[in-house]
Amino acid sequence: MTNEDVSFSLHTLELGPMENCVYVIADHRSRQAAVVDPAWEVETVIDFAQQQGLQITDVLLTHSHSDHVNGLTRLLGRCHATVHLSEAEANFWGRRLETAVLHHDGDIIHLGDTEIKVWHTPGHTPGSLCFYLKGHILTGDTLFVFGCGRCDLEGGDPAEMYKSLARLGTELPPETIVHPGHHYATQMTSTIAEELKGNPFMRFKERDRFTDYRLYQHDKERQTPYTAVG
Repeated sequence: MTNEDVSFSLHTLELGPMENCVYVIADHRSRQAAVVDPAWEVETVIDFAQQQGLQITDVLLTHSHSDHVNGLTRLLGRCHATVHLSEAEANFWGRRLETAVLHHDGDIIHLGDTEIKVWHTPGHTPGSLCFYLKGHILTGDTLFVFGCGRCDLEGGDPAEMYKSLARLGTELPPETIVHPGHHYATQMTSTIAEELKGNPFMRFKERDRFTDYRLYQHDKERQTPYTAVG
């Protein structure tokens, strides 16, 4: 899928056994590209960039779980690229990368003429990030279409996830297009407005009730592919 904007195109590659969405952000003028969460079929990503006439100069990591970074070493072996992740995630992960730039909430990553804003959205991991481009938010495992990431893995925190989802729902324009880290729903993307209406995790007004649902109820009640709840 390609979404055209003034300065960039956003391409989605669904790869691997876990329905990962690997994104390629292409800056129109410079033909520079950023790969978001390189995993699984790295050669497919590289071939796609070459076919589009793109030079991969940056790698953006939403978080450090293996299913989102297992292609990072292979990609860096083929491309001279700068890796971007949060300082909190780098500390959680414990891996040191020579080409890494460590970010904090509100930082801006420049890809040619394209500005990518860093959102720190802990909950799935301590340093989870979302990346905002004009009209689009890449949410990793923080927000899925009509779902959200687990909080019971190492570093997970449902109270932090509650706050992160509330922030996305209140601070982003309702027409913002949501691009998740996995294709777990009947549709590949949605909008913040659709999520506020149909995502059960976005409808809780009390943190404790959210925590109970996320940790103990959701996986018993819902199966993928997710659909909007009434």
